[in-house]
Amino acid sequence: MSELLLVVTIGGERVAMSAAAVESVVELDALTPVPRAAPHVAGLSALRSRVLTVIDCMRSLELGETDCSDGIREAAVVELDSHHYALIVDLVEDVVEALSEPVPVRASMAAGWARASKGMIETEQGPLLLVDVGALIAGAETKAAA
Repeated sequence: MSELLLVVTIGGERVAMSAAAVESVVELDALTPVPRAAPHVAGLSALRSRVLTVIDCMRSLELGETDCSDGIREAAVVELDSHHYALIVDLVEDVVEALSEPVPVRASMAAGWARASKGMIETEQGPLLLVDVGALIAGAETKAAA
């Protein structure tokens, strides 16, 4: 397998997402709140004349809320269904190569992680949880509505 993965930290946990889904990694410094938005939508931001819907990955995973009051936040910019999103993460670490296909997780996980998990994947840095970008964008409300 030769898929590239972006290694990030969310809620203190190192995880991977498909690098093919990521357009860029940015530092967000301005965030405009959106009234009545879903709880995991942190607000809107602009990048190169594009409006980004900013997703708080911590909230999406039901792990609490990212404190955005202290300024700059790292984010992975992705496009899904012709809309651009910035996924706020604790830290962007590296790009690594997947050494295996994802395999089911054989441990109990919190609800948010279980919803967003695509399985465990081997990398040169050891096994990492592969997260589904679409599930992060959808948030917990999608599962509750289903």
